[in-house]
Amino acid sequence: MDDLTRTLSRWFDEADHVLVAAGAGLSAAAGYDYADTGRFAELFPVLRRLGLRARYQLIGLPLPPHLLWGYWAVHVDDIRFGPGTATVYEQLRELVGERDHFVWTSNVDGLFDRNGFAPERVWTPQGDYARYQCELPCSGETWPSRPIIEAALAAYDPATGAVADDAIPACPNCGGAVFLNVHKGPEFIGEPYDATGRELAGWWRGLPAGARPLVVEIGAGLSTPSVVRWPVEAATRLVPGARLVRINTAHPEVPPDLEGRALAVPREATGLLADLASTYRKART
Repeated sequence: MDDLTRTLSRWFDEADHVLVAAGAGLSAAAGYDYADTGRFAELFPVLRRLGLRARYQLIGLPLPPHLLWGYWAVHVDDIRFGPGTATVYEQLRELVGERDHFVWTSNVDGLFDRNGFAPERVWTPQGDYARYQCELPCSGETWPSRPIIEAALAAYDPATGAVADDAIPACPNCGGAVFLNVHKGPEFIGEPYDATGRELAGWWRGLPAGARPLVVEIGAGLSTPSVVRWPVEAATRLVPGARLVRINTAHPEVPPDLEGRALAVPREATGLLADLASTYRKART
């Protein structure tokens, strides 16, 4: 074990509360990488023939409704409703253990819920693929997305990449266009996530005097730093005894004013969490 990993292991041991903060890099480490060209070619051969190479290229790309819902049905089924667990998330849950904890993530794939973290302790301010909303929106309502995803998959033709007319979902209220309840613009309905955000804020501000909480940030880069990266830096400053660990291969830098209680870890989450989990198991035996 190198000095960096040894320090991180000690900080975990000394922590009495843990705030897990995660960006897209953690889900990429679990195998859900929007830049994965191989998986894209496997799932979306029609779109590949049209010149697209990875899922990130579909974000905000206008497509005819038949192709749009062909793509999103397959994508959400794979990312959000797929079977099985993710080892890197399971290892993270093992490291958190029985400590009082909360999760703050920009990811909308539900991988924390599906890998042992209590849903009521997971804040997803960018939304969740498990819900959908009116595109206007005509109301503040959102609905479970699994029924519309399953209907689209049943009407999906892999040869064309499209769904049939009757599988294109519509708003249950106004009959207009709908989309998944994720933050892509000002039409986003964020109310379903507000209560959990308030609970997280109250939990953090209410930590007892002398607490030694650990903020473990994984895979939160600079594409949308205002969602996770900058706010958890501010949260660390708010609690005198808090420490911040930033696990990020591309951008591990930590603020100078947090010197001595922030750790930059330029390592892949998969190998690092595996090493830490192994050390944790040995310590218990």
